[in-house]
Amino acid sequence: MRRVALIYNPASGQVSARRSAAIESVLAVLREAGIEAEALETHAPGSARALARAAVRGGYDTVLACGGDGTVHEVLQSLVGTDVALGVVPLGTANALAQNLGLGASPVLAVRTLLTAVPMAVPVGRISYLDAQGTERSRYFTVAAGVGADALLMKSMDAELKRRLGYALYMFEAFRIWATHPFPLFEARFTRFPSRTVDAEEISQLLAVRVRSFGGALGRLAPGASVRSSSLSLISFKTRNRYRYMRFLLAVIAGRHTFSRNVELIEAETVECRPRNGSKRPIYVEADGEVLGRLPARMEMARETLTLLVPPGVEP
Repeated sequence: MRRVALIYNPASGQVSARRSAAIESVLAVLREAGIEAEALETHAPGSARALARAAVRGGYDTVLACGGDGTVHEVLQSLVGTDVALGVVPLGTANALAQNLGLGASPVLAVRTLLTAVPMAVPVGRISYLDAQGTERSRYFTVAAGVGADALLMKSMDAELKRRLGYALYMFEAFRIWATHPFPLFEARFTRFPSRTVDAEEISQLLAVRVRSFGGALGRLAPGASVRSSSLSLISFKTRNRYRYMRFLLAVIAGRHTFSRNVELIEAETVECRPRNGSKRPIYVEADGEVLGRLPARMEMARETLTLLVPPGVEP
């Protein structure tokens, strides 16, 4: 790192005073190391993407995304396919990529670790979907992308309550959705990896995992998943039974989950998801915890790669 743009979300995670102090401390660490560093504040949804694009054009060699997974998600949209490295500084409610990289929860300790990190070209997922206006869009993702109840959970989260309550709100909304959601089925067509055989299923939830560990309660949700993998690790729920959902989630929390014909772990090159014929209920799509739109959707590995700062000794 020689010239760094630190992009941060002033509304992410901690209360304002602590957040401001953390940003100043991170800048101090960088400057003490002889690195030219500038802090760039986001002002609206999508502005992190624009700031990252400007940093690429401005000749910065590194962009540090300082926030939660949503901030990281916005920033990486402008960095995939470039030589500019992405570093993650945890300062949000959900910091799954930071946890996966062993960066902990302290922004200052994380940036000190990143001073010795190694730039690594890693594959990224790509998801295509319909936005609120019915226009086809696509996004890159590094942590996970989902169709079904997990996307509905993200959509139901109130931003202000999320800042105030953190994971407690996730737990409350997850229980509410579990108790009331009908888990409607949709059609999924998988191209398996590496056999390239094609299977079609009706499922109620699909999650493409790209990290070894989410940290916290979810831990190693999909054994074999990795940001270095050239395939998608898909968790496919072939059931509408809410009690099977609950049993699986409790087993995940206990670190004892296994897979079966009802909840299957699939390695795939691509997956295409469509509503069932006659279905009127919208089925939502998310990536890295950000609600994007609705079905139909397609997930695949992108041709482009992302340069990610990986701490020494970490197997991402």
